[in-house]
Amino acid sequence: MNNSKQLSNLLGLAQRAGKLISGEELVVNAIQSQKAILIFLANDAGTNLVKKINDKSHYYNVEVSTVFSTLELSAAIGKPRKVIAVCDAGFSKKMRTLMR
Repeated sequence: MNNSKQLSNLLGLAQRAGKLISGEELVVNAIQSQKAILIFLANDAGTNLVKKINDKSHYYNVEVSTVFSTLELSAAIGKPRKVIAVCDAGFSKKMRTLMR
């Protein structure tokens, strides 16, 4: 199993464990309240969303990953989403190692 598939499976597991926040406004709030540890932003998201998430993440020093498309992100967590915040240190650590 390749790293992309493992990462996708791990996102689904984190979703079921309740360690993800998804949706634009909820993710922005999670970044501002310092709950978000890692952000997954769809690589085909709109320019306004990309700018908003990148600006907030840069200001609050949160890593942003664009390894998935909207379709792949949505399939991984079972909901149509363009941006996801991982709020668990263990999950984010494993996801970072898979992205390298």
